[in-house]
Amino acid sequence: MKIAVIGFNTEGQASYEYFRAQGHQITICDQNASLAIPEGVEAQLGLRYLDHLDKFDLIVRTPGLPPQHILAANPTVENKITSGTNEFLRAVTTKNIIGVTGTKGKGTTSTLIAKILEAAGKKVWLGGNIGVPVLGFIHDIKPDDWVVLELSSFQLIDLRYSPRIGVCLMIVPEHLNWHTDFNEYADAKQNLFAHQTPEDTAIYFNDNETSKALAAISPGKKIPYYTSPGAYVEGGFIKIENQPICQTNELKLPGEHNWQNVCAAITAVWQVTHNTEAIRSVLTTFAGLPFRLEFIREFNGVRYYNDSFGTTPETAMVALEAIREPKVVILGGSDKGASYEALAQTVVNTNVRAVVTIGDIAPKITAALRTAGYTAIYDGGKDMLTIVNTARQLAQSGDAVLLSTGAASFGMFKDYKDRGNQFTEVVRALA
Repeated sequence: MKIAVIGFNTEGQASYEYFRAQGHQITICDQNASLAIPEGVEAQLGLRYLDHLDKFDLIVRTPGLPPQHILAANPTVENKITSGTNEFLRAVTTKNIIGVTGTKGKGTTSTLIAKILEAAGKKVWLGGNIGVPVLGFIHDIKPDDWVVLELSSFQLIDLRYSPRIGVCLMIVPEHLNWHTDFNEYADAKQNLFAHQTPEDTAIYFNDNETSKALAAISPGKKIPYYTSPGAYVEGGFIKIENQPICQTNELKLPGEHNWQNVCAAITAVWQVTHNTEAIRSVLTTFAGLPFRLEFIREFNGVRYYNDSFGTTPETAMVALEAIREPKVVILGGSDKGASYEALAQTVVNTNVRAVVTIGDIAPKITAALRTAGYTAIYDGGKDMLTIVNTARQLAQSGDAVLLSTGAASFGMFKDYKDRGNQFTEVVRALA
């Protein structure tokens, strides 16, 4: 076949290697005109990279490129568009697949599920929106292995297959600069369940109406979490089917919001194994992923936390509620179309000593804070050293400095990882 691989990033490279190994004729399409490509491979680079895609038999898009952008330039190719995730779910040899989506918490929940299954003696592969691209390890998977996939709306929007077990966490508006509106964002998430069978399982967050509505589309068994019959919190214990797994104060993950992720992971694993010792061993040792309320260090009596992964107002609100001591919070970045009124009210209600604003959206956040009656607002400057030093000067012994921006990183930083790495580097160098 003649195949166009659109976007030669990490996932695009995995797609290229996968299809090339099958003997197909590959053309790499990328808007980066100076992109380095393998020798002897055809390419379509620069501003016209989406031209004439109708000449290909298959079009493999990178997750970051909306299908609508391809169709806008090539209206007749809709049935030719696929993705690495689609191809993986079509071709993988195992049916033991757990897919996890949600606005935030996907990475933590997916990692918890994978670690618990491993502790229970299963061979587990973790991929999707986390770790290695799935087509990079598809040929190593055995029929009895388990696969845990973290799935973003970018990967789900044109998904034609659903996993055996789907887990939908809380859904709130996000990526509205990529999606047409919240309905399209939610509809993309719905594909986690839309192609399930009656033998499959849909797990959803009972306290979130959107999560509940998306799971309802599944023809399979539907199980809520954070309430029975899924895992839930009662009397200071994490429980499932009246069995205590561990006390909440034994969890290594910080913040009550992580109780939700823990309950989602337990509910998913419970469909595979009832090995409570394996579950407990992971919950009492796993301290979280980088950039998710990650404790960096204490300096001069001030504790520094890196929550750079949080890119929505809702995630910043959760972080503010998770850190109980007085705090200086760093807010701002690039605009994804979100509202900051609720976040401003959370600032008022959560013992925030000062807010350091950064990025293009700083005026919008400042306006929301002032409307809520909050005035301890400071300009963070244009680089991470200035931002951290501003927060450091405002903080007092016994306080926390929290990087939880509630906004995307673009403009000042390459991505949330770059922002988080710079924060960690500057904080560790404080002297």
